[in-house]
Amino acid sequence: MTEAPLPTDVFPDRLRAARELRSWSQSDLAGRCGMPTSSVGHFEGGTRKPSFDNLRKLANALEVTTDYLLGRVDEPGRAEAGDPLFRDIGKLSGGDRDLARDFLQMLASRAEKK
Repeated sequence: MTEAPLPTDVFPDRLRAARELRSWSQSDLAGRCGMPTSSVGHFEGGTRKPSFDNLRKLANALEVTTDYLLGRVDEPGRAEAGDPLFRDIGKLSGGDRDLARDFLQMLASRAEKK
């Protein structure tokens, strides 16, 4: 029986995969999280582990769950994304995610005016 990898072993690869899925550089992600680019590099390289607060910032910026980043689940989607409308949002590139978000905000605004 093989043991599941530790979250600290999975985290660097998951962080890099989620960032690359968005087509963001380490600098792009760092800017969205309000942290130095070198921190993202250290996290992806496995030389440092993020604090809980930084883990939350990274997950929020990437719009994935902390469980995904820690290897507890294999799908990058948000935990509250049980709604079919949001099921595949975690698989979109950064630009497509921004476009989808803008479109949904426009629809919500339109619905509020009715």
